[in-house]
Amino acid sequence: VVEQEIRSMNVQLTNLQKLYEHLPDVTLIGEMEDLTELVKLVQLVLGCAVSCERKHEHIEQIMTLEESVQHVVMTSIQEVKTLVLSPQQSRKYYFLSEEMEEKEDLTKRCRDLENQVRLSVVMEEKTALLTETRSLKERLSVCEPPDVTSAITSKKLLLLQSQMEQLQEENFRLENIRDDLRVHVEQLERQVSELQHRNEDLTSLAEEAQALKDEMDILRHSSERVGGLEALVETYKRKLEDLGDLRRQVRLLEERNNVYMQRTCELEEELRRANAVRTQLDTYKRQVHDLSTKHSSEAVKAEKWQFEYRNLLDKYEALQKEKERLISERDTLRETNEELRCAQVQQRFLSQAGSAAIGNLASEIMPTEFKETVVRLQNENRMLCAQEESYVQQLAKVQSQLEQSQRSQNALETQNRLDQQQILELRCQVEELQKALQDSPLETLAVHCRAAREKLHEAHSDLQKKKEVINDLEPGMDSNMAKKISELQEILRKKDEDMKQMEERYQQYVEKARMVIKTMEPRKTPSISPDVMTLRNQLTEKERRIQYLEVWDPFLFLIDTLS
Repeated sequence: VVEQEIRSMNVQLTNLQKLYEHLPDVTLIGEMEDLTELVKLVQLVLGCAVSCERKHEHIEQIMTLEESVQHVVMTSIQEVKTLVLSPQQSRKYYFLSEEMEEKEDLTKRCRDLENQVRLSVVMEEKTALLTETRSLKERLSVCEPPDVTSAITSKKLLLLQSQMEQLQEENFRLENIRDDLRVHVEQLERQVSELQHRNEDLTSLAEEAQALKDEMDILRHSSERVGGLEALVETYKRKLEDLGDLRRQVRLLEERNNVYMQRTCELEEELRRANAVRTQLDTYKRQVHDLSTKHSSEAVKAEKWQFEYRNLLDKYEALQKEKERLISERDTLRETNEELRCAQVQQRFLSQAGSAAIGNLASEIMPTEFKETVVRLQNENRMLCAQEESYVQQLAKVQSQLEQSQRSQNALETQNRLDQQQILELRCQVEELQKALQDSPLETLAVHCRAAREKLHEAHSDLQKKKEVINDLEPGMDSNMAKKISELQEILRKKDEDMKQMEERYQQYVEKARMVIKTMEPRKTPSISPDVMTLRNQLTEKERRIQYLEVWDPFLFLIDTLS
């Protein structure tokens, strides 16, 4: 039994080796870089790509390539096949890449091989059972059993006969399967032969198509050469026609040369007259240059006065706002002073009996409720004073930088305007020269035009250089100013937040103080406690500080506009 199992395993192994002998060995590719296995792998990938579900897309991509690229790829694949693979395998893989039904053939072949393996196993089992039955029959024939064991042997014989019948039925069934498989194998061999003939026909057609493509390429190349030669013939014909035209033109030019010689003599006489006009033009140019320099200096002065006027206007507006704020503060102080006087007048008429007790009660309540607030307000006032000084210094620096940048920008703008005015003046001079020298000789006119053009080019180059200087200055100034302005904006935002918090606290303290004053006013004595006085002083200082800091709103607006 073990030998039979070993034989069946060997048969299965041989069948598996036959199955996998055409597949590439990945270990050889990874370790030894085997060329044959690499070629097998590439061909297998190509066959799978052509026979997969998305085969139409891959075939379309291959067909979209150039004809030369397709030809080179096909020739290289054929060379690799001839070097490494046998002709049968090359036909097989070429059929894989070209035909679409190879996948079904492979699955059928696997099934046939599995059926063959099963048949071999069943046949081996059948032979083993036949040998066992023969041995048992021989034993039965040799040994004559006694009468006691006749019943047992008869039962065994019946069992063996039933097994024999089952095995015969199984054998008959397997023989039928074998006959069917033989018929199927014959059909497959016929299909393989037909496909091989078809493959040979297709290869012959492909070779013919390749030969036709080569002929087409040769014909295209020859047609291109013919077209080029025809173009050359046409160009030569045109050149011959142009030669006749050139000869005619030479004759006309000789005649014109004679006319120009006479004209030059006349122009030499006119040149003498133009020299006198040139001296007058030089004097006019000097006068124009002097006037333009004076005009530029006056324009620079006007720009400076305009800039100073703007600064004075800004200062005037700031002082006007400060004046309005002080007037409003004066009115509020007057109202508070009148309210305090009325309160003191009312307090004088109160009885002195209850005043002592209420004074003692106020002296007991005031330290516990307002000492911490007074200390806190003093510290906040000191911090605000320090921050105010730092902000004033920073704003002074920023204002100085802004003034410098504005002055430089205004100077450059004025210079640009002056340059444009000079360009316009030069253009006017050129036009005047053209009008004045219409009757003058051509040479003098060309000289004057060249001089005017050179001046125009110089003016344009100066303008471009100055524009570049302006553009170079503005980004640096803008970057530095933007950084400083962003820092100041952050500081001012923090300041606004602190001011809002301080205003909220201030309102809370004022409300508390008013509540205490309202409760104490009907019984208060004329004498006010020092804690209340300090608290009032702190509150007034706080209001003044807030109003003083509100003056910085114009500077905030200026910084926002600059940013």
